[in-house]
Amino acid sequence: MVPRPAAKSLGGGNNISSSNNNNRIALALIATVVILYALGLAGTAWHLPSPVRGGGRRLRPRWLRVARTNAAAVAGGTSIDLSRNGISDPALYDEDGEGGAAAAAAEEEEGEGGPEGDGDADVRSSIPPARWPVSIRDEDGDFEEVVHPGHRAMGHPDVIMSVPRFWVDDPVSVHRNTLMPRDVAMRIGSCVRPDDDNNGGGSGSLSRGDRCPVDERTVYVAIASYRDWQCRDTVESIFSRASFPERVRVAVTDQIVEGEDGRCDAPREPCSKDPSQALCAHRDRLDVFQVDATLSIGPVFARHMGHRMYRGEYYYMQVDAHVTFTRGWDVDIIGQMESTGNEMAVLSTYLTDIEGSIDEGGNSLRGTRPIMCNTDYEEGQENRYLRHGSQPEANPTIRGMPQLEPYWAAGFSFSRGHFVVNVPYDFYQPMIFQGEEMSIGIRGFTIGYDYYAPERSVCFHHYADGENRRKRNKVPHYWENGASYAGSGIKAMYRLLGIVHMNPEIDRDRWDHAEEDKYGLGGVRTPELFYDVFGIDVTRKVAEQHLCQFVESGQMHNQFMKSLRPDGMGIDYSKISFRFKDPRKKGRR
Repeated sequence: MVPRPAAKSLGGGNNISSSNNNNRIALALIATVVILYALGLAGTAWHLPSPVRGGGRRLRPRWLRVARTNAAAVAGGTSIDLSRNGISDPALYDEDGEGGAAAAAAEEEEGEGGPEGDGDADVRSSIPPARWPVSIRDEDGDFEEVVHPGHRAMGHPDVIMSVPRFWVDDPVSVHRNTLMPRDVAMRIGSCVRPDDDNNGGGSGSLSRGDRCPVDERTVYVAIASYRDWQCRDTVESIFSRASFPERVRVAVTDQIVEGEDGRCDAPREPCSKDPSQALCAHRDRLDVFQVDATLSIGPVFARHMGHRMYRGEYYYMQVDAHVTFTRGWDVDIIGQMESTGNEMAVLSTYLTDIEGSIDEGGNSLRGTRPIMCNTDYEEGQENRYLRHGSQPEANPTIRGMPQLEPYWAAGFSFSRGHFVVNVPYDFYQPMIFQGEEMSIGIRGFTIGYDYYAPERSVCFHHYADGENRRKRNKVPHYWENGASYAGSGIKAMYRLLGIVHMNPEIDRDRWDHAEEDKYGLGGVRTPELFYDVFGIDVTRKVAEQHLCQFVESGQMHNQFMKSLRPDGMGIDYSKISFRFKDPRKKGRR
């Protein structure tokens, strides 16, 4: 009960003083009650599921954090503190006490930069200037706060994360729902050196387009890792076996249980003891976004964070966290990419197993490679959707360049950097595993991208087979969090299939349409064209079989490459009349 103040006296001052004292006592009591109540709310809010990073610091809901400092910490010089906005000097947290601070990225002079062209001014203004070297550690105080998508789907919008901003927040501002002009594509992609280093008179821009020497074109590698002890070995392999590691930047979404799992940025030995380790020598180009494992909601979420950490590099590569690379992989895969003559090429495949694939020196022992052509419908998440099966592996039919294929694979993807800008991972797909590849693949197709199987493998996968079975089977999986996000995957699958027009029988009111333009389709081709060309019936939920006979033989490549646009901006499907039908069905050749 709140005490009433004493009645004010019209008499002498002593009565007024007594009344004032009573008022102050009453106000103090009220304040005490309010404070105790607020502390009770704070205690309740503290126990909400929330992001953590090194040291186990939790992310408070927004209203509890307004008075907190924006200073941040970087464990080991690389990990981003999710409980803060921004990051601080990594030297403060170097495990061996020697610093190892990341090189500060120099500010680029204002101006258009890049190759001259007639691209729309609004498109140019939406593309930030290129910078190199670059790190999200340089963006202290410039992160944005978002509602965790898993908790959002469960009706808990007060679980807030502080995350890096997209390099380009609106992909439609770049591709404009039409074929992206070549001069716009050339404005995306940084070069190690600006264009006036040697001969003077240049603009000083790092966006040099295809005038940038091939060996100076930057490469961004995104890795999604869930409690994976091999993650740091993968990063070590990327840097140590690149011919030009100084042009490579790696970003990891590291989902771990602090104190139980090793960090992806932690070298095997302290840097003071062995500074030659790649995790030490190249730590200025390694960003690790660390998330508490209990907040993991699948690879789409983790790879979405990887797309957020892209900062305008020339090439983009996506790999799993348990992969070993070949020596000189960067020169090899870039050479393969450029040999297509297709600016919209995306090299992608399921990777071959590591066993028997690579020697101690990092040289490939394989002459074969997989190609993506085998898929069929399966049922799950209260829907039917396409799922890729085992893919055929053989010596390449097409020599001298990668070979066209219809499908995209999440385990390995290499492209120009604008693929990340134009086809960002959907933020609103919690607890999705199957379906991820169809979502990105079909969305990319509608924006104008074409998929190729690499002629040579530049990395190999550690599957849970053979001698790796025992070790790999000990690695946990994100679905151990399934009970916390029960039902969210069903809602997400409705959205995934709805966006790519794969469930026309479902009422549009049944799925979430948040930011659908951002995470949706392009205007170059339609999903219906994709289904029609490759024999997929989304109404009956059946796919024409034996597509690999058309793809693996090189027929698809030889027929479709004839329609590559003269400026290299993708294959013109308006010139392709082919429609696949199962050649083994009765009555067909």
